[in-house]
Amino acid sequence: MLLTLQKVLAGVEIIKEEALGLVELEEGSTMELLAAANRIKNQFIGQKIDLCSIVNAKSGSCSEDCTFCSQSVHYDTPVTTYPLLEQDEVLERAKSMEESGAEHFGLVTSGRGVVSAQEFEELLETIRLIKEETTLEPCASLGTLDDERAKKLAQVGLKRYNHNLETSRSYFPKICTTHDYEERIKTVRVLKKWGVEVCCGGIIGLGESFADRIDLAFTLKELDVDSVPLNILNPVGGTPVEDNEPVSPMEALKTAAIFRFILPTKTIKLCGGREVNLRDLQSLSLLSGVNGLLVGNYLTTEGRSVEEDLQMIKDLGLQEG
Repeated sequence: MLLTLQKVLAGVEIIKEEALGLVELEEGSTMELLAAANRIKNQFIGQKIDLCSIVNAKSGSCSEDCTFCSQSVHYDTPVTTYPLLEQDEVLERAKSMEESGAEHFGLVTSGRGVVSAQEFEELLETIRLIKEETTLEPCASLGTLDDERAKKLAQVGLKRYNHNLETSRSYFPKICTTHDYEERIKTVRVLKKWGVEVCCGGIIGLGESFADRIDLAFTLKELDVDSVPLNILNPVGGTPVEDNEPVSPMEALKTAAIFRFILPTKTIKLCGGREVNLRDLQSLSLLSGVNGLLVGNYLTTEGRSVEEDLQMIKDLGLQEG
């Protein structure tokens, strides 16, 4: 591991075989791996923790069959379904998250993409208002985009767009059959074309191997995404993955650390499932290569209070933003 660490610190990219070698380290070496990832983070990123928040602006009735998603029409889940929220309600939530200390605020809608032209125009106006009335950087996750819609989002000042690949190219057909991997990659590339920052990562715990996670990380590296959200499966009853074996806290931290070795200069953000899966070890993630958190509630599940996360950052001697 030491040679691999020295290589990354010297600014040299590691190859897939070297990343796989980190997976195979003896169990007793995990803490050394986490400390090494933290050293990489400190050199290339520093002590600041990126904080973002989201609002589920349109919930449920998604036509896609992603096995982990409680909003899919293919599964019988307890999710609440509702149409696009009114602008006033979205702005109220944005201002609340601004007061709590978030720096980014994302509008998230369910579905393969925003089909209605009217809804898309409403979302563009909401993004404009967030920029005008708050200090937040507006973000969005509206599904698949074509060139024209990506251009319009860039023109209204969208800071960042989330569009996760979820897992490796080879494992993706096992979690979704209603669209393919290339469609997701195409959306990432069209956003990069128009200068919008791309937030793109995935979920661990879907049944994938560690090799699949490393394949995902190298695909993200190739696409040169800006921010990498790592979600840990928090299974919802009624979905095909509801009985998946939970990812252990140390395995989740090890995954984040290896992502830092592969993506030394990128924001690596811990998102959904961290409270359930990491439990008392959440603070250790910020000493394991992670430099970002999704704070507040998630799409269909509750997070913990922003105040708790801010106190955790302070207690570790780290900085917001």
